[in-house]
This record gives sequence, structure tokens and C-alpha cells, in this order.
Amino acid sequence: MADPLTDTLTDNRAVVIGAGLGGLAAAMRLGAKGYAVTMLDKLDRAGGRGSSIAQDGYRFDLGPTIVTVPQVFEQLWADCGRDFRADVDLRPLEPFYEVRWPDGSKFAASSDDDEMLAEVAKLNPADVAGFKRFLKDSHARYVVGFEGMVAKPMHRLWETIKVLPKFTQLRADRSIYGLAASRVKDERLRMALSFHPLFIGGDPMHVTSIYALVLHLEKTYGVHYAMGGVQAIADAMADVVRAQGGLIKHNTVADEIIVKGGAAQAVRLESGEELQAPLIVSNADAGHTYDHLLRNHTKRRWTRKKLSRKRWSMGLYVWYFGTKGTADKWVDVGHHTIVNGPRYKGLLRDIFMKGKLPDDMSLYVHRPSVTDPTAAPKGDDTFYVLSPVPHLGWDNPVDWKVEEPIYRAKVAAEIEKIMPGFQDDIVTEAVFTPETFRDRYLTPHGCGFSIEPRILQSAWFRPHNVSEEAKGLYLVGAGTHPGAGLPGVVSSAEVLGKLVPDMPEMTSTTKLAAE
Repeated sequence: MADPLTDTLTDNRAVVIGAGLGGLAAAMRLGAKGYAVTMLDKLDRAGGRGSSIAQDGYRFDLGPTIVTVPQVFEQLWADCGRDFRADVDLRPLEPFYEVRWPDGSKFAASSDDDEMLAEVAKLNPADVAGFKRFLKDSHARYVVGFEGMVAKPMHRLWETIKVLPKFTQLRADRSIYGLAASRVKDERLRMALSFHPLFIGGDPMHVTSIYALVLHLEKTYGVHYAMGGVQAIADAMADVVRAQGGLIKHNTVADEIIVKGGAAQAVRLESGEELQAPLIVSNADAGHTYDHLLRNHTKRRWTRKKLSRKRWSMGLYVWYFGTKGTADKWVDVGHHTIVNGPRYKGLLRDIFMKGKLPDDMSLYVHRPSVTDPTAAPKGDDTFYVLSPVPHLGWDNPVDWKVEEPIYRAKVAAEIEKIMPGFQDDIVTEAVFTPETFRDRYLTPHGCGFSIEPRILQSAWFRPHNVSEEAKGLYLVGAGTHPGAGLPGVVSSAEVLGKLVPDMPEMTSTTKLAAE
């Protein structure tokens, strides 16, 4: 059913700005509804932050690496008359990942209840009962926060108000770390139960305990890896868009959304060309959409002042490297490893609250080549090492041109502890800093995940999927409801599908002219 903010459309042209996973999912849904879709993307291939680069025979998956809730992809494909499993080779991982601490202790997360309880008991037998309670907490929050909200439109305040009693009952005002601390006493377990919001840009000390639902998602649906990386999912999505008759224009930058009479009318490119369409979907960062793409339009809600008051997700430092002849080395370093530094709460405070680049760090190490032979030449490995760092919006932002080599040496010293001699085997490498994210993805402050998912920056409080700034303008992706992460951005397109009317059968197609 059409949303009241959108008049019935008779022109089936639609423009989607950005070919990230959210934009691709939006284009698929619009194509299935009968729209003639043109996608515009700054990069040379589909995927946005989920794209990849090939370098010297190695493939570096640049962004998300973990696929949870594959059902959101399966449903998307089914709604387009396709079979996701026929297009994408998705492999379940066991264990999901391993968490390590400086004292040598480890925690391997998996779908097996008995094994998980054994892992907890290994760290602190007295916390087994508390862990079981946390599992119940996680399920309760999944029912309310995921089943009840993720794929539902939240642009009307009432939709958020009516879930407040449940939120109050579940103590959504408490942070996820606070919930974990109320259930288990061991600080290592508190970290292992609360770190998940970092994967979507949230500070575990401040984001709502509703995000405890992630543990239930992992346990119920598993953790998966797409052979070929998330890039393979993006490529498969692009194939569906093209099969529907959609056009994807790469190396093309949208510069402005043209609004006339209160309605979105066209997208002007950096080249000066204008693409007319009555329906425009922005998969660009919500901050970039409102602050840049609508810079010449007077905003009612998402003004520059309002955006400046928002708390933004952290930045990311990511070191990609390929190693020669290492397939049989470091056999205890699996597909996903999280390496903790000596601090947890203090480190998060430095990054999220002080905007300070600390000397210590916690790292996520991705080694896809142990699962996927296409990631590196035979016998070799591909790695990416990710460290949360402050975004660039602080008063004294990190100057990465100066700090990058210094920080890389510190990261290397930590990796050396789990992969001795690794630097001698590196044959190719690349580094992304928050400055790279700012320039490559046009993200405000170079942040990794748009607006931080705090409770008063979620649901109705987050930029809406249907824009109140112009009729015919919609938003998908990490900066809008429901938020970052693969299930979130794909679900934002499912929300879009509920807001945009189906296009009636037309005798002629008014597809945008291709170059």
C-alpha cells in the first residue's frame, strides 16, 4: 500500500543512488514492483562498503564479512521470483569466531549449547547460570527488537511509542554491557556477551541492551560466509537488477537531488547531467543525503544543525594484506578471530567519548582463505585486520597521513603475538583509514557505520525510510531504519517495499536513457 506521503505514481522511472547492499536490495524490490530502475554508484563495482578489491592475485573483502540471518536474503530473492541459494554459495562456520584475551584465555562461540556452556565454564564456572539467563534475555529482545521492529516502517512516532512498554519491561534503557554485567561477573565474559554492537558501529557501554538479540540470531540462524565474499552477494544482486531490466551506472557520482514543489524530481550528476524520476531512493549515507545531496533544499527536520548534534559511529582502521606460502602457518588462527587488548571499557571510552586514538587496541582478524580458495593464490593467505578508532568529527581529529605508519606498527606488534613472523611473508597490502571511508564512501566524519545506534537514534528517532523532506524520496542503508549490518540494510529495503506502491502494468516503458 502506498504511504500517505507519496502520491500514486504513473511514471515508472526510479533512480537509486548508491549500489551498496541496501541500494541493491531496494533496486531489486523496485524492479519486482514494475519500476524501471537506474542505479548510480561512485565505485567501479557493486557492493558499496561490502565491495572488494583485487590486488596481485589476492581479493580483499573491504567491509562486512559475517552473514547472519540469511533468511533476509532468501526472502528478498523469493520476492523477486528467484532462488538465493542457486545464486550464492553460503557456508555455515563452526565455530563462529574465537575471542582471545592477553592472559591467553579464549572463548569460541558456536551454535552448540553444550559447547557454549563449556566455554563459559572454562572462563568462570560460577557464570554458567548467568549465561543461561543472558540467553533468555537475548531471545526476549529478539522477539521485540528483531521480529517486532526490524522490517516494519518506523516513520510514524506511534510505531515507536507502542513498543515502549515492552522496552521498559526489558530495560532497554540499560546498555548491553550493563545487561551482561548484571548476569556474569567475569570481565572477559562481559566483553564476549556485549561486543556485538561494535560490528554495527555502536558503543557497548551506551547502546541499548536490545542488541543482546544478536546472540540469539547467531545461535538460531548461524554465522555464514559467502564464497567469493560479500562481493559475491553484491554481484548476484546486481545480476538480478539487470535481469529485471535495471541499469547500473558505475563511476558515476550523484551531486544533488533536485526538489521542486516539495517533491523529488531528478538527480543531478557531478557531470551536470540530470536524470528525471518521480521516485528517488538514496543509499548514500543519511548524513550525506541531507547535508550534501539536499544542500539547496530547506529542510524541516534533518538540518545541518540537527545532524551536528547526532552521535556518529566510530571510524575504522583496516589493514589488508596477502601472505605468501602461509596456508600451513598459524593453524590456530581461524576464519574470524577477535584479539582483545588489556582494556575494554577504557578503550571504548577513548574512542567513543573522548575521540582519542589510544596506544592499546582490540582487533578483529579476518582470514577468509581458510574457507575460500578464491581469496588468495594456492598456498597463500588473505587477511584483514580491523581496529576501531575515533571518527574525524572530533575537535582535534587524528591526522592519519602522519599517524598511519605509527599505528600500523602498533597493530603489527599485536598481530605478531598470534602470527609470529607474519610481516616477513607479506607480499601485497593496502590500508583504509577513516579518511579513506570519507573519500571513498562519502561518509560524514569518515565513520564506518553512519549514525550510532543508540536508543534515541533508533526507530522513529533515526532518519526515516520515507523522507519527510520531499515527496518521492526514500532512504535505505545503514543510516536509516533499522540500521547497519547486513540484515539491517537489506531489511531497510524490505521496509521500502512496504511503503512504495506497485507500479500498474504499462503499455510502454519509460526507462531512463542509458549513456
